Amino acid sequence: MSKRTADEDSAGPLKGRSRPDAMDIDDDKTNEMGEFEDEFEDEFESEDEIIEAGVDGRPDAEREAEEGAMELDNPQGTFIVGRTKLEPGQTLSPDPTTYRMLHNLSTPWPCLSFDIIRDGLGDNRSVYPMTMYTVTGTQAENTKASDNSLMVMKLSALSKMQGGDDDDSSDDEDDDEDSDPLLEHKSIPLNSTTNRIRAHQAPATGASQTPTTLTATMTESTNVYIHDITPHLASFDTPGTIITPQQNKPVCTIRAHKSEGYAVDWSTLHPQGKLLTGDNDGLIYVTTRTDGGGFVTDNRPFTGHTSSVEELQWSPSEASVFASASSDGTIRVWDVRSKARKPALSMQVSNVDVNVMSWSRQTTHLLASGDDAGVWGVWDLRQWKSDGKPTPIASFDYHKEQITSVEWHPTDDSIVAVSAGDNTVTIWDLAVELDDEESKDTGGVADVPPQLLFVHYQNLAKEVHWHPQIPGVLAATGEEFSVFRTISV
Repeated sequence: MSKRTADEDSAGPLKGRSRPDAMDIDDDKTNEMGEFEDEFEDEFESEDEIIEAGVDGRPDAEREAEEGAMELDNPQGTFIVGRTKLEPGQTLSPDPTTYRMLHNLSTPWPCLSFDIIRDGLGDNRSVYPMTMYTVTGTQAENTKASDNSLMVMKLSALSKMQGGDDDDSSDDEDDDEDSDPLLEHKSIPLNSTTNRIRAHQAPATGASQTPTTLTATMTESTNVYIHDITPHLASFDTPGTIITPQQNKPVCTIRAHKSEGYAVDWSTLHPQGKLLTGDNDGLIYVTTRTDGGGFVTDNRPFTGHTSSVEELQWSPSEASVFASASSDGTIRVWDVRSKARKPALSMQVSNVDVNVMSWSRQTTHLLASGDDAGVWGVWDLRQWKSDGKPTPIASFDYHKEQITSVEWHPTDDSIVAVSAGDNTVTIWDLAVELDDEESKDTGGVADVPPQLLFVHYQNLAKEVHWHPQIPGVLAATGEEFSVFRTISV
C-alpha cells in the first residue's frame, strides 16, 4: 500500500515516518550542536516536601501491592528503552559511560533520510575531534513546501566523551576535546519533501581532480532529482566560495514515476553511476550516467510487485543483479539484462509491509530485511528456491514498532544496526551463539536476545548509517540528528 493518499491531511503522518514539529535552529550557516541538559538539576527538592506517612501519601500496604503487581510484569523493574513507557514529566538522559562519542544537533525541519559522504581524510580514522560530511533533505510542513531544501553538511570538532576510553585514540590528537562541535551547511532549494536520498561518488578523471559527488533525491512530488554537490563540499574548505544558482540546479530530473516513492540506490559496481528508483505503483526504473556526464532513463519499468516498492539494493558482487522489497510482503531478485523486465526470484518473507533491506558487503549471500510488525531478519540467498518458502537464518521481534532502517556494518559481517518506530537504534552481534550459556545471561530481563549489544534512544528514529571511514561511528536521523560511537563496537 502507498505511504499516504494524495488527499490526506497535510499534518497527517507518513506511514512509519511521522511528521514531527519543526525545530528551532540558528539561522547562521554555522551552528553549534545542542548540549545535554543537567539531568540532576531538579533532582533535589526542599526537605519540607518529605511526607512522613508513606512515600507518596498513600498507605504503605496500597503502594506495596501496586509495586508487587508491576514486578510480575517486569520482575526486576528494569527500564527497557522503547518498551517501558515514560511517566508524565519524565525524560531520558544518556549514560555517558556507555558512549565513546555522542553529539546531537537540530536541522531547520525534520529529515526522513540522509547519507554519509566519503571524504579524503583517510580510512580507519580514530583521532578526535572528528570530521564528517553528510547530505540530507528536509520535510517541511505541506503549507511551507517552498521551505524544503537539500542540505550538504560538514560536521566538525566532534569530540569524544569527557573521560572516555583513550585506547583507540592517537597520542597526537587535539588537546581541546571539550570544544563545541560545529555544523556548517549549504542549502539547495527544493519545493518538495525528501522521502529518501542517496549519494554516489564517481571517480576523478585526473590525478589532480576530486571525485564527482552525486545525490539522488526521491521526493513527494514524484520527481527524482540528481544534483552534483561537488562544489558545495569543496566550499567548506575554501573560504569565500560562492555557490551559483546554476550549481544549485539538478543536473537531471527523472519524471518517469507517476507516484511518489521511497526506494533508491546507486550501484557501487558502476563507477560512473547507475541508479534504481521505485515508486508506490510498484514500478522500478533504471537510470544510467553516460560517458559524457548526462543521464538516460530506460522507460521500460521492471514490474511484478503488487504494491509499493519500499527498498532497492544493488548486489555488491554482481553488476546486473538487484533486489527489491515491497509492501506486498515480498523480496524479489532481478537481472537488469532481462528483456521481460520480470523478477528472476520472488519470496514471500512477511505477512506485512517489508520496509527496509540491506545487502551485506562482506558476505554477499546475506540479506537483512525489516518489516512493519517490528521484525527484522537475515536471509541466506543460497537457500532461496523458486518453489520453496524461505526461512531466515536469524529473526528478531524485539522491536514492537515498524523497522525504519537496517544496515550491515561496513567491515564486520556479524554486526547490524537497526532503527525502529519505538524511538530506538539498536546494535546487534549475530556472532553470539544461542547455545552460549554466558551469552544467555541478560540480567534476568525477559525477551532480550543475547545478540542485542546496545540500545540508543532516538526520538522518531527514521534512518541509521555506519560511517564507512570511521570504525564504529553511527549517524541517525529522527527528531534530531545524532552522531555517536558506543563502547560496544
